[in-house]
Amino acid sequence: MDLLQRCVFKRIFQHGQCYLGSQDATRSLASRFPSALLDGHRAAGHRSKSSVPGIGERTLIAVKPDGVQRRLVGQIIQRFEQRGFKLVGLKMLQVSEDLLSQHYCELRKKPFYPSLLHYMTSGPVVVMVWEGHNVVQSCRVMVGHTNPAQAQAGTVRGDFSVHVSRNVVHASDSLEGAQREIQLWFQGKDLLNWDCCHHTSTYE
Repeated sequence: MDLLQRCVFKRIFQHGQCYLGSQDATRSLASRFPSALLDGHRAAGHRSKSSVPGIGERTLIAVKPDGVQRRLVGQIIQRFEQRGFKLVGLKMLQVSEDLLSQHYCELRKKPFYPSLLHYMTSGPVVVMVWEGHNVVQSCRVMVGHTNPAQAQAGTVRGDFSVHVSRNVVHASDSLEGAQREIQLWFQGKDLLNWDCCHHTSTYE
């Protein structure tokens, strides 16, 4: 709503208070203003979801046991919120070896897999689903290189981790991978579809 519209409706509200006892008087007051302004106000109040393609893309982010133990969960969540992504799923759990074997199915034959399994079951994990435009790739950049020694300052791993064996977070590496991991960690009812009031200013 532009400045003129705000002034108009402020005036309606101020004068409308004087006519609370008469609906006819209130309707009469509103009728003095151009219908285009009133229609514009109604449209703004019922704006449809953004038409920007890919805004509903989702990715999975998990704060690993070392991140939880070091009380980094809040700071990590804040980074994605400040970037403008929408949190649609969140849970804390002690991960089972069965779930991890599915999540890391491509790594099960690697020599480091037993130590990875021990690490990921050593404490609780906080797992999240974030939604937004190009969220998979953007979150990968925000998280930083798998090896913290190669991660840029300003990334999660660049700021909070020093060794690849304790790299604080996991982030889905592709759109297909994100879809698979989200289905693995969350049931459909665990994810919320809600309207984020700032998306209009963020994406349009």
